[in-house]
Amino acid sequence: MAPSAPRTRAAAALRMKQIAFDNQDLTIRRIRAQLATERRGLTATKKELEETQVALEASHKVIAGLTEICLSMSKKIERMKVKKQQVRENHVECHHKFQARIHEAEDSMQAQHLIIEALVDEKDSLLQTIHCLQEANNAPAPFDGDWEEEPEEEEIEDIPLGEGEIDDE
Repeated sequence: MAPSAPRTRAAAALRMKQIAFDNQDLTIRRIRAQLATERRGLTATKKELEETQVALEASHKVIAGLTEICLSMSKKIERMKVKKQQVRENHVECHHKFQARIHEAEDSMQAQHLIIEALVDEKDSLLQTIHCLQEANNAPAPFDGDWEEEPEEEEIEDIPLGEGEIDDE
């Protein structure tokens, strides 16, 4: 029996090596399957990362566009404020010029009214002087009965200074 024992030991050792190889093969397959799963997960993660990066770049472009729009609108608002201020200043200036013209016209009308009153008074004085001279010379009065007094002109209604003013607001 001695010769069969080494064969049995050798067969057992060979069988043990075969089992070890089978176990290593299963471990290698399991690890390869895990590696394949990890690679698929990594590929999916990479794809998500790329999609996220594309979305992030798109967001940056949108933000840059909105920022540009905001800056443009801010500049337009500033220009509109300046224009509004200029319009307001022009309006005030025109108002003051208009008021000055009104006061000038009123002053001119008052001066003309005073001149007319002075001329009427002078005419009355001259008529009185003529009448007195005619009486002193016993001359007939050439104006008796023929003279018609001119109707007085209607007075122009004075507009109070406060009316008709333009409101600065």
